[in-house]
Amino acid sequence: MPVMSLRNALKPIVQLPCLVVAGLIACSQPAAATYLQTDTTVLRWLDKVTGRVSTLEAWVGDTVSIGTLSIEVQTCMTRPPEETPESAAFLKIWDRRASQAPTEVFSGWMFASSPALSAMDHAVYDVWVLDCENRRRSISE
Repeated sequence: MPVMSLRNALKPIVQLPCLVVAGLIACSQPAAATYLQTDTTVLRWLDKVTGRVSTLEAWVGDTVSIGTLSIEVQTCMTRPPEETPESAAFLKIWDRRASQAPTEVFSGWMFASSPALSAMDHAVYDVWVLDCENRRRSISE
């Protein structure tokens, strides 16, 4: 068999392992994380003056008050149980003191697994997300 025809005959055999490896790499990439919308946000807050720590639940779309703070929960999402646990909420927080106009002290996403990633900076209070749950649906069932 001439050398040129031998090379042409072996070319598909040599390329096959490369295609298999490329296919395995493409299939092993993690899928994008999916999030589920929830209706309840579980928040924990700390009063730095008294040292009091408390937990509260807030419905998505509602505004709750803690001392001089007003917290509006705009959305809360969690991952399905078969994925890595994570809950995230988009919050807007205002400081409403009697002698001053309300000032926005936080607007953004808070993540339950990384509270320091986007922490609220306030002299008296700390607020962070613990979990996102579907409470309204479970209450009505």
